Amino acid sequence: MANLGVEHWVRIKNGRIILDGEVIFSSEENIARFLKASFKFLNIKYPKFHKMDRLSKLGFIASEIVLKNNNIDEETALVFSNNSSSLDSDQNYQESVKDFPSPSLFVYTLPNIVLGEISIRYQLKSENVFFIEDEFNANLLIDYSKQLIESKKANKVLCAWLNLHNDEYDVFLWLSSESHKKEASEEQIRKIYDADYD
Repeated sequence: MANLGVEHWVRIKNGRIILDGEVIFSSEENIARFLKASFKFLNIKYPKFHKMDRLSKLGFIASEIVLKNNNIDEETALVFSNNSSSLDSDQNYQESVKDFPSPSLFVYTLPNIVLGEISIRYQLKSENVFFIEDEFNANLLIDYSKQLIESKKANKVLCAWLNLHNDEYDVFLWLSSESHKKEASEEQIRKIYDADYD
């Protein structure tokens, strides 16, 4: 079985962006303004960002931080999960139906759309999956990633817990690759996820 190591990780929660344990950005604004400010702070040039739903924006920003300066190829897989699916966009779309259904909102009524947005940005032609779980399940993401790498379907895997509901967001994203050094265990991943960065 392959040993997976964590190359880099990012945590986005409570108005903070933490990269590999260091706070790189913070803002006490609401989620819409936080996303806009994060995008500006990171100096991302990608006009399509402004048309995305909030779940996709969170995933896009997190992946941009981790992938921007890393050596990845089109076989980098995406393994994401959350417990609210695309409920945030679903509720917004439901509201729009009262007047006139919004096609631009309807596009985002699947959680895996964020995978497509990231794949387009980084020209990925890889395996991808979006699991719906009751809570963050590090073991599922690690095991699935190992299978992808062992079966040669991916060289690296971008894993994420990407949750958004009622304006509360909880993002943990990391880049895994085969490592001959220390293996990233479920315990280590949980430790990063559970840490208090306040």
